[in-house]
Amino acid sequence: MRRRQGGVRARTTTAATAAVAIFLAVAAVVFVLVQREQLERSLTESAQEQAADVAAQVAASSTEPDLGSGGGDQSLVQVVAADGTVAAASPQIDGQQPVITADPTPGEIQVVRSQDLPIGEGQEFVVVARGVAGADGPVVVLVAQSLELVEQSTAVVVPLVLIGYPIVLIAVALTSYWLVGRALAPVEAIRSQVSEIQGNTTLAARVPEPPGDDEITRLAVTMNAMLGRLQKASDAQRRFVGDASHELRSPLASIRAAHEIAARHPDDTDWTSTGPDVLADLDRIDRLVADLLLLARVDEHGLPLRVVDVDLDDLVRAEAHRLDPPTGVRVVVSGPPGRVQGDPHHLGRAVRNLLENAVRHASTEVTVRLVPDDPVVRLEIEDDGPGIPEADLERVFGRFVRLDESRARTDGGTGLGLAIAREIAVAHGGTLRAEPRGTGALLVLRLPADAAGTL
Repeated sequence: MRRRQGGVRARTTTAATAAVAIFLAVAAVVFVLVQREQLERSLTESAQEQAADVAAQVAASSTEPDLGSGGGDQSLVQVVAADGTVAAASPQIDGQQPVITADPTPGEIQVVRSQDLPIGEGQEFVVVARGVAGADGPVVVLVAQSLELVEQSTAVVVPLVLIGYPIVLIAVALTSYWLVGRALAPVEAIRSQVSEIQGNTTLAARVPEPPGDDEITRLAVTMNAMLGRLQKASDAQRRFVGDASHELRSPLASIRAAHEIAARHPDDTDWTSTGPDVLADLDRIDRLVADLLLLARVDEHGLPLRVVDVDLDDLVRAEAHRLDPPTGVRVVVSGPPGRVQGDPHHLGRAVRNLLENAVRHASTEVTVRLVPDDPVVRLEIEDDGPGIPEADLERVFGRFVRLDESRARTDGGTGLGLAIAREIAVAHGGTLRAEPRGTGALLVLRLPADAAGTL
């Protein structure tokens, strides 16, 4: 794609100047034509009034009319008899033939333009011929007005327009350039500030927000909101990477220590106890990597679902049966059948994460209840452990979040189970919340009974 030449300021100034140039050119031509037409109309009306005055004198008296007051240097008057002879004329054309040949009937008016008058040497005249019924028979009153004043006026106006035209355009160009520069100054300030943002270290910077509520102000507000989101996402990403590194470091350090000890003291190493410990750490790493991959996939592309009819009660009982709860912890499942539409693999993982979390924190018992609540199916998982402080009811669904009671990293938890369970619930168009309780913890999973969404 070819880049446009010039900046916005130059292009806007050029466009504004070109538009004004076209408008002024058209307006100047129209002004000159209208001004000329108005002057010609005024002279024609003056000639008609003069012809009417002379006609009134002719009609009222048989004597020669007084033509001395009706004319002027630019006005000629003749009274032509029916036989074509000139009965009376202005001093300028006394003794001349009729200025034009016209034969209007009494009361009729004819208007013509002519350059063939005996005076003026090629000047253009407008001639009014008015028919009159005189005392001695019909006559024609001819009044000619010179259009020299029109030509002189046009000759004055046109140069003035030609001189003022470029001056106005220069003024418009300079004013447009200045105004556009002032209007774009906040944009330049925004651009300058954004150009200084380099990586994560300066994401806390914000662009200046000009006063008002125009497009530039809204652009600055939107850009600051975007920078805020980028900063938040960057901070979350760095925390995620840091937490993941920390989680992986512990089992890797344990495996390394076991092998270093075995390498230095092979005769004293009890492989019957060391092997299971190493395998447990490897299982922990495997689970953590699988959880990290799932969350990364969800963040990038969403969670793809293979939606089918799922008997949620069967799925819950199957996951509860696969559990290996610690000694002294009992899992009780109750409730009528409930069917939802969703991905059985992901729903099974969500239920398994919720059950493992409850068993890990329970003292003696975990209660699982399936409650149909049209249009959703509600799954309640309750344990009799230390519970969740009310201030942490939402925070427990964060990634790598562990409350004070569950800081130990030897219990198999990765801090991602509840986060993954919520992502799966949201992907199915449902919700997962921790409900406030006096003792113990209650997690409630709600899924649509007849539809499933896709994140």
